[in-house]
This record gives sequence, C-alpha cells and structure tokens, in this order.
Amino acid sequence: MKRVVITGIGAVTPLAATFDTSWESVKQGLSGISIITRVSDTKLKWKAAGEVHNLSSDSHLSAKESKSIDPFSLFAIVASSEAVECAGLISNNTNPLLQAGILMGSSRGGVTTMEKEFIKLSSKTASHMRLSPFVMPMSTISSATSSVAMKLGIRGHCLGISNACSSGTNAIGEAFHMISNGLSKVLIAGGAEAPLCRLCIEGYGSSGALSKSDPEEASRPFDVRRNGFVLSEGACILVLEELESALRRNVPIIAEVIGYGNTCDASHPTKPSVEGEIMAMRTALHDAGISASDVDYVNAHGTSTILGDNVEAQAIKNVFGKSLVPVSSVKSMTGHMLAASGAFETACTAMSLKQGFIPATINTRNIDSACSINLITEPTKASLDIAITNSFGFGGLNAVLVLKRFRPD
Repeated sequence: MKRVVITGIGAVTPLAATFDTSWESVKQGLSGISIITRVSDTKLKWKAAGEVHNLSSDSHLSAKESKSIDPFSLFAIVASSEAVECAGLISNNTNPLLQAGILMGSSRGGVTTMEKEFIKLSSKTASHMRLSPFVMPMSTISSATSSVAMKLGIRGHCLGISNACSSGTNAIGEAFHMISNGLSKVLIAGGAEAPLCRLCIEGYGSSGALSKSDPEEASRPFDVRRNGFVLSEGACILVLEELESALRRNVPIIAEVIGYGNTCDASHPTKPSVEGEIMAMRTALHDAGISASDVDYVNAHGTSTILGDNVEAQAIKNVFGKSLVPVSSVKSMTGHMLAASGAFETACTAMSLKQGFIPATINTRNIDSACSINLITEPTKASLDIAITNSFGFGGLNAVLVLKRFRPD
C-alpha cells in the first residue's frame, strides 16, 4: 500500500475567498455567518446564511465562460486553482496535471441555475423566454468536476460524487484509496456547493433542519439552545499525492491520510443512526490500522441540529469511551456548506495536526447534557498526532477520514 499525503489546499468559504485566510479566521474563532442576501424575501423564516463575499470571476473566467457556469462550479475552479498552486503543480514549462485526476463531491450541484431557469418558465412572459442552452450541463453534479478539469487541463480519472452532505469527504476518501492502491499518483479531491436559493432554503427549512435564530449565534453545535443548522455555500479542494511523488517533487507536506470509512445507516431518509455513525468511525479506524485510544482529536460533523448533535455525541462516546478525546465543530463558524464542509473540515483537521491547534466551537455557551463530550469552546494549542473528521448526510450516508501528522520515517 502506498502512503498518501496532502500537498495542497484551496478554499472559498463564508470566511474568506482563500484557504489560508479562511484558516486564520477559524483559528481566531471568527464567524462567516450573516443575514442572507441571496434570497430577497422579507417573509422568509430563516434569516441566517453563510455567503461567499468578495469573489470575482474575472481573474478565472472569461465573460463567455461566466455565462455557462453555475456558482458552485466557479467556487470549485477558484479553490482548485489555489490548491494546485499550493502543491506546486503549476509550471510554465510543463503541466504535470495532464496525468492527474479529479474527484469532486456535491449534494445539490447546479440547483441555483435550475431554480433560475424554472422561474423563467413559470413567469407570465414564459412564452417569450428562452432557457439557457447551458442549463443542462451547468446543473449536473459532475459539472464542477469537468469545469475544473477543462480549466486546469486534467485528463486523468474524473468523477463527480453525490452522497448528500458526505460527498466532499467521500471524494477525498475515494481518492485516498485510489492512490494507496497504486491507481494514481496525484488526485484533486473535495467538494463544492452553491445552495443559497429559495428552493434549498425552503426545502431544508420545511424539514425542520434550519435555524431560525439571529445570525450572530445561529450555529451553536451541541448547545442546549441550538435549533438547526445554517445553510452555506463554498468549496474546498485538496491535492492528494503518493508520498514518493511528493518527496520527489520536494514540496511541503501538510498531513497524511491513513484511513477512510464509508457506511450507510440503511434506516431513515433524514434521521441519523447511532449504530451507523459508530460503524463509520470504527471502519475508518480499522482501515487506518489504529485503535480509538490513538486518536487525539475529533473534528465533529456538528451541524447544530438537535437530533444530529445528540446522535453524534452518543456515537463519539461509544467509540472513544471515557477517554475525553477533544471534540470541536468548525460549522459553528462556517455554517453547513454541505459537501464543501466535509472537505473544508478535512483541510482544517490537517492544519490542526500540522500546527498543533484545536479550533474552538464558537457560540456554544451551555453544552446540552445529552451531548456530554469533551467539547472545545476556546482556541486551544495541543500536541496532536492523529485525528478523525466526521461527515454524516441525509439518507444515513456516513464518511469518516483519519489523518496523521506527517513524519517522513
């Protein structure tokens, strides 16, 4: 089996338009959640959202390209460009990306484009309206993957993955297994979403999943006052590489991926299962060849829903027992970027290992007694060697990654 390392990260989040700046905001415990502006309806019950700001497509797309691309694909292109540059894969003389591959997850794909075009059809002047000729390719789950491939010249393995909120983590996990089994040397993997449209907000809201609280503290994972998650947009992309390839290129290594678990609860469309999440974490630990006692930190899925946080806390306690393993949730700062959250949280976990730092779970003042875990609510320095990051989605779709602080030996 080949060792797999992370050599590049790029991100577009509600915190910032780059990963480095987003990570600095995470370290400072800053929030990217604000009043939603993407949907202008004063009667909307859900006011909080994690919107991407200060992102211009001008430096990445031509005017013609901008008309044929959904926002989630734009986010993916920007994040991927940052990631490959971070990994030293852009050269004026050669293009090593030609032989690379890309796996990208998205739960909703081009739903913003679909809604926009449907509004055209339902308008009073529909008979005079012409749908965009790009509506079909723009809205597919794979359009971000293919858009990035075309922009960067990637001609290897190319796959769009849709596994609900676990999609980005699944993309990274599948890339990890491909490289570890010798099927590829370099893969770009992550997630992208642009779900801030009326359809998604009303849809998640009607299911009871969204918070109705003021934006300042709407996302408060494991807090007794929590009442739902905050819907957000963004993208995060990682460059995964065979260790020998990274060493040969002499590029900085951020962290090592050592395990991956992918399971299904097979029980309910929306309600999570303790048993399913336990199985996912144990599967990932087994894949990594380690025990629960080896884990120094858990980056929780931690969405801020009542049932979701309760179930995850129970699963963590079952897997790790009374070890009081530190736990925190980055979604307290970003909200829930769906597939992009799993990828961004994997990136943050990698940086936590590299820098010896546990991000705070902000806004959480009173931990729910039903969630009696060792929740970190202040930025904390710590000696970390191994960490796991959880992603759990509708349909009982679970993905867990195990990361390790890189050691060349």
